[in-house]
Amino acid sequence: MTRSSSDASASDGPERVIPATDAAAGRAPYRGRVFRPMLRSQVLTDAVVAVVLGGLVLLLSGQVADGPLTVVTVVGMTAALALRRLAPGLALSIAWVVAVFEMVTRQNPDVSNVFIAGVMYATSAYGSARVRIAGLVSAIGGSVTAALYIGIGDYQQRLGIETATTPLEESLRVTGSYFAVVLVLLLLPWLAGLVVRSRRVESLSREAQLLAERDAARADRAVAVEQERVRIARDMHDIVAHSLAVVIAQADGARYALKADPAVADTALGTISTTARRALGDVRELLGALRHEQGTAPTPEIDDIDRLVGEMRELGLDVRVDRDGDPSGLPTSTQLAVYRIVQESLTNAYKHGEPGSPVHASLTYRPDTVEIAVVNRRADDGTRGPGTGHGLVGMRERATMTGGTMTAGVRGDDFEVAVRMPAVPASGQMPRGRTTPTEQERTAR
Repeated sequence: MTRSSSDASASDGPERVIPATDAAAGRAPYRGRVFRPMLRSQVLTDAVVAVVLGGLVLLLSGQVADGPLTVVTVVGMTAALALRRLAPGLALSIAWVVAVFEMVTRQNPDVSNVFIAGVMYATSAYGSARVRIAGLVSAIGGSVTAALYIGIGDYQQRLGIETATTPLEESLRVTGSYFAVVLVLLLLPWLAGLVVRSRRVESLSREAQLLAERDAARADRAVAVEQERVRIARDMHDIVAHSLAVVIAQADGARYALKADPAVADTALGTISTTARRALGDVRELLGALRHEQGTAPTPEIDDIDRLVGEMRELGLDVRVDRDGDPSGLPTSTQLAVYRIVQESLTNAYKHGEPGSPVHASLTYRPDTVEIAVVNRRADDGTRGPGTGHGLVGMRERATMTGGTMTAGVRGDDFEVAVRMPAVPASGQMPRGRTTPTEQERTAR
């Protein structure tokens, strides 16, 4: 992250960031720029270390007495060392300029030339791909150049001296030895920087992978929680809608029969009490499952359909049920889906169908599939207003959760709900398919 000069000047803290445009937070490539972003404390540390080392070279080696040219060389190498992390490419350029100046002025190599090893390390550890390659080329080319510079000077000195072999052979040995020493001095730091860079990149990649896995786990948990909430909301709708339909119908019947036949009113009130208690218990279980990750939700079974049909008949709904096959081997999830679909279909038939008309429910149990069909006559007197469509959405979700299909719509004067699902659910996950009602379903319900 970089900060403008105005931002840097506005901050009074010690850990201000030097403006930089060549890399991102010390780990991204340069992309052709000059400076890297660094904390001011890091820049000051590099500068102080370089100045101290340069001063020691000048004081301990007596370079000041050799003339101003040697001082310029030491100062230049010190500047390159100070900029090695802030601007590796610039530091490498300064080192080359100082080295060429040193050879042009025919100076003897001094201790300050060792500073180039720190520059070589920085080119591979912090530089961009271009700077990193330039560092490798400089390590090899600099070794050759330095060896030739020393070898040529050694050859010129040996021309007037008698040796066991020719001056050229002696100078070639010196040149080879010097090349090996300089190459080690320059190449080993470059390789060390490359290793450090690789480990840093690997660490960052591992950290990014861990963050991605953590985000994926969070997303999976969020999806699971959302699916559970949808399931609970669907069950709540089924329980409340059916129970309230029964309670309202029985309450109306009890009010009309209170004076004419108190026994009928008493029976209706008993039905209201039983239905309300059962609904209250189911709602409490659902709320318990909603509050806690581990909870039990009401799970009606196939056998409870008879009780459901009996309740609807007490409301005056003429329900006729046809069964085919044996449902005893169905898993609990499938039995719950069948019960809720039949419950919602009969409730919709009572609320939106023509009063007094029969409702035909067909349940077919096969070894691999379960088929449900509920048909009722539509009310056409305008007294049964359009519904919200949540019931159809819930039935469709239950069918699709098991890997099945559902169709619901007008068939002439009737409204039909048809569901076909596998006997064993194909998946416990909510599919991403459409679960919203069609326009025909919304207008019909």
